[in-house]
Amino acid sequence: MTENTARSTQVFAPALTPFNADLTVNSQAFIDFCRWLISQGAGLAVFGTNSEANSLGLEEKITLLEQLVDAGIPANRMIPGTGLCALPEAISLTRAAVALGCAGTLTLPPFYFKPASDNGLFAYYANLIEAVGSDRFRLYLYHIPQFTGVPISCDLIVRLIKSYPKTVVGIKDSSGNWENTERMLREFPGFEVYPASEALLEKALPLGAAGCISATANVQPQLIARALKAWGTPEFEAQQAQLKAVRSIFQTQPMIPALKHAVSKAFGDKEWKHVRPPLTPADASWADGMMAQLRDIGFDMGMEQMGGTEGVQR
Repeated sequence: MTENTARSTQVFAPALTPFNADLTVNSQAFIDFCRWLISQGAGLAVFGTNSEANSLGLEEKITLLEQLVDAGIPANRMIPGTGLCALPEAISLTRAAVALGCAGTLTLPPFYFKPASDNGLFAYYANLIEAVGSDRFRLYLYHIPQFTGVPISCDLIVRLIKSYPKTVVGIKDSSGNWENTERMLREFPGFEVYPASEALLEKALPLGAAGCISATANVQPQLIARALKAWGTPEFEAQQAQLKAVRSIFQTQPMIPALKHAVSKAFGDKEWKHVRPPLTPADASWADGMMAQLRDIGFDMGMEQMGGTEGVQR
């Protein structure tokens, strides 16, 4: 990549979006949380799945991006999600991200009309790239077929790389299918492949993975960043085991409410528990047990790990 630091960051968090009680975005809490993630060594995949991206409106996203940059959050540490079903809206959001200097965009395929052919998906991405029309634009594909119902095939990747080699530079593979991730890593050397879980790092890093873009980077960003730096050393194995243990606890529950519950406990702020419908907040029937499990394995997302309360909206 050129003129950005996205590759060196390696771990990206699909930053959780805090809402007020009336379900409006708490932009100050969002800025503070993103600032903390950056301080812990993570980049920002804002408007990812676990950001509740598809519960946010276009104008909300553009405004939040502008507010992050205005607050001094480095744009070159962000790869915001910009994939939307309506091509004009995807173009508008992507243009805004590029204009602000973001390192790239993480772009879902349009997911309403199914099945979608590779020809149709190629046309979507090609029109997006041509409309944005910037040499600075770096596009990361977002493969999450269990949510979209629209897979991104290796054949499509080949076509996009061939047509737009300087623009289409990577992919997040959230399929949960290791064979698919492994195929991408082996077939596209130099292409930035990000697994969606830190639990896969021990298998993915030897094949050239660029790091990970993980939901649980919201709660253990520094631990993931340390593990990535420790790759190839004796310390990595123990760190990977801890990462897996934390990840396994969170993924047994509805991920977004679970993560927001943990953050609310860490910050002592009940407002962090709010989610937009159709999601529902964490329920005590499982949330208390989850927190107990995390304590049992020695994971404490407390103020000591968070570097204190300075700069955090309470």
